Amino acid sequence: MITADQLLCHAIGDYILQSDWMASEKTKRSIAALAHVLTYGLPFLFLRPSWKAYAVIVGTHFVVDRWRLARFVVWAKNFLGPHRPLAGQVDTGPKGNDRIVSWAGTARNLPWSECKATGYPPQTPAWLAVWLLIIADNTMHVLINGLALRYL
Repeated sequence: MITADQLLCHAIGDYILQSDWMASEKTKRSIAALAHVLTYGLPFLFLRPSWKAYAVIVGTHFVVDRWRLARFVVWAKNFLGPHRPLAGQVDTGPKGNDRIVSWAGTARNLPWSECKATGYPPQTPAWLAVWLLIIADNTMHVLINGLALRYL
């Protein structure tokens, strides 16, 4: 489903062909997002996708990038998953290995209002939150593209 050709088209479209203006404005202005997806889709033409697959690739890329949808996926994952222990809830075991003493003492699920920039809590280092968001975004695009190219 995921091919090297498709990954290369994604990388060229999302990184090589995307200008600084597109990257910085696509989440603020639809015209920038539209310019980005039109150039993003060009490398995929070499794969000769069906018109339906091409429409899904370009259309979903617009929606995911324009409204930075990956941050919602990240927040939901973090909201539903296990959480960091609160201060004083970690016991240092033998050889300095930390272990969680009690899940009852874990940090609460943070509301969207505190995580809306990247989907990660504010205490997450900014560089880490941004890179993890980029990875989630790319994973979403590659998965959608692979499904469209295979099944449409």
